[in-house]
Amino acid sequence: MRVLYAIQGTGNGHLSRARDVIPALLAQGITLDILVSGTQADIQLPYPIAYQLKGLSFIFGKKGGVDMWKTYVRANTRRLQNEIKSVPVQDYDLVINDFEPVTAWACQRVEKPCFSFSHQAAVLNKNAPQPKKTDSLGKLILKKYAPTTHHFGLHFKAYDAGIFTPIIRNDIRSIPCNKQPHYTVYLPSYSDGKILKFLGEIPDVPWEIFSKHNKKESHFKNMRIRPIDNSAFVHSLANSTGVLCGAGFETPAEALFLQKKLMVIPMKGQYEQQCNAAALQQMKVPVLKSLKKKHVDKVLDWVETDALVEVDYPDMTHHIVQQILERAKNLGA
Repeated sequence: MRVLYAIQGTGNGHLSRARDVIPALLAQGITLDILVSGTQADIQLPYPIAYQLKGLSFIFGKKGGVDMWKTYVRANTRRLQNEIKSVPVQDYDLVINDFEPVTAWACQRVEKPCFSFSHQAAVLNKNAPQPKKTDSLGKLILKKYAPTTHHFGLHFKAYDAGIFTPIIRNDIRSIPCNKQPHYTVYLPSYSDGKILKFLGEIPDVPWEIFSKHNKKESHFKNMRIRPIDNSAFVHSLANSTGVLCGAGFETPAEALFLQKKLMVIPMKGQYEQQCNAAALQQMKVPVLKSLKKKHVDKVLDWVETDALVEVDYPDMTHHIVQQILERAKNLGA
């Protein structure tokens, strides 16, 4: 069986998950090609990439949300249409899609089945938690961004059939875990200045801040600012007391798996993160609206508590991959 695995390159979560999914696919004896589209990731794949495309990336801003102007400017719809036409999806027996728009639309263009294997597939499930405030436009964008025909989803809980608990990468499963005084921070949609100003209000806590906007390590009072580096981030996470991060999927799931205190700040105008925040809030994870000074007391309360959230995230990667391939074979792939 010849398989194309298409991965979203905005953010680091999709590529982090792919590091474990790819070996599981290769273990099935298939011929595998990898496609990556997007421009906002800091992680590299240790596998050959057959197609590297610009795709359609959401560009992180520095005020807690997506920079819609930069996203629009870089969209380049003519180039995107050419990329969609250029990918030979019809040459593959199966296309597996992790929220990647080029192959999703390429498959739709030639009426070829496309199998989503993503967190977004679970977020769109009717039984998954939704935010109290309705965002019809945000939901529509999430639904239409990378449309697929068959859905295998990942979420913080198995809310429905076809939804599985998170894939926790082997880097996290195998690392020795300790509890040191520092808190690990990853808020890519905020500027370093905004983060430093806010966390500077909590001077008795050592903060390790991983920054998309700074290429050199620096220190300011009780805060250590570090450039994005996978090994350094995993080490910091595993040895932290707690984690303050966006309401994405992979980092919160890894923090919960490692039994770390967790607080999340969903990105503004990002429907998926609003849904994640709703799910985490149901699990008793504290959610912060923004880095405004009025929310400092909530962070102080969180720092002072020892409450943890219990989760059970078994390693199901090979099992899910087998289910996807079996479904494809049943459909004649």
